[in-house]
Amino acid sequence: MSADSATSEILGPEPAQPGRVKAFLRLVMIEHSVFALPFAYIAALTAMYERDENIHWRLLLLVTLAMVGLRTFAMAANRIIDREIDARNPRTAGRELVTGAMSVRSAWTGALVALVVFLGAAALLNPLCLVLAPVAVVPMVVYPYGKRFTHFPHAILGLAQAMGPVGAWIAVSGEWSSDAVLLGLAVGVWIGGFDLIFGCQDVAADRAHGVKSVPARFGIPAALYGARGCHVVTMGLLVWYALATEAGLLFWLGLVVVVAAFAYEHTIVRPHDLSRLNRAFFTVNGVIGIVLFVCTLADLFTRGLTL
Repeated sequence: MSADSATSEILGPEPAQPGRVKAFLRLVMIEHSVFALPFAYIAALTAMYERDENIHWRLLLLVTLAMVGLRTFAMAANRIIDREIDARNPRTAGRELVTGAMSVRSAWTGALVALVVFLGAAALLNPLCLVLAPVAVVPMVVYPYGKRFTHFPHAILGLAQAMGPVGAWIAVSGEWSSDAVLLGLAVGVWIGGFDLIFGCQDVAADRAHGVKSVPARFGIPAALYGARGCHVVTMGLLVWYALATEAGLLFWLGLVVVVAAFAYEHTIVRPHDLSRLNRAFFTVNGVIGIVLFVCTLADLFTRGLTL
């Protein structure tokens, strides 16, 4: 055994280099947590209002850690599982695991660290969160495999994302809530809908390599019509949620903005013109989450929520 090997066994592996950490953060697109967090906060804060009208900062911090940890794990697992598919698609051929900017081993290390953060946060929240934690993990791993056996992997993604608000509500209340399910379904259908839009840009590559999706199987126009239908259902569920939670005027004003954002999104993306697809995906959907969270927070404050 060499001296370097002996030293490695005694001291353990070398710490991750800054460049490796940055590569991992790029791999999981950490900044896109903005899409998931607002709805988790909406659920958590509404549950706090119904509980005792006070914001519980410790719980909010743990919800944040759980959401970021689970999303980071899901993105890393997705990239690892799909790396061979990504290598054959010009749009994704520059991803870190394809170019070698990050090794699979390092990606799995980061994924497992994120999973530990998620499970640790769930354990600190309440027993029900910890018991249900594996249920939230399963669809995150199944989703990337979905495109190998079904034309509807978007539905699996929607199911995975629907668990965020439900979990955040349970984190605060410690029990199941039909109101949380309504919000979770709204989020799941919403994200499933814009995944239909996002998948339109990969139709040629997906068909060439046997990757399954609604756009690849039924065509771009059908996928865009499906996305519109999803977003109509999303609005119906959000209206139902508003009525169930007796939301005030400010929340309803937020829903008006969401309707306008959906309308704009479906105006700028057309079957034969996907040039503004990224604007629809990143900008519009980011605005939807943030605006509805701000309106919810303002509404809850006017109804008596206190710091």
